[in-house]
Amino acid sequence: MAKSRFIRDFGKRVRELRLARGLSQEALADAAGLHRTAISLIEIANRSSTLETVEKIARALDVQPASLMPAIPLKRR
Repeated sequence: MAKSRFIRDFGKRVRELRLARGLSQEALADAAGLHRTAISLIEIANRSSTLETVEKIARALDVQPASLMPAIPLKRR
């Protein structure tokens, strides 16, 4: 299955914020109430996230969920 750009960019953003806070995948997973493998799969874009997971990650990173969301190109009408 092809990975969407949005899912890749979301995972990249999670990784950037995690590293900026000096957290391991395991530490972020513990803070978010997720398994370390889930964080790993999100970061490498092998798993898409539910809104519930986005909320958990945002809370664990102490950011608004919107800051995890990558921009998407919009069609001009």
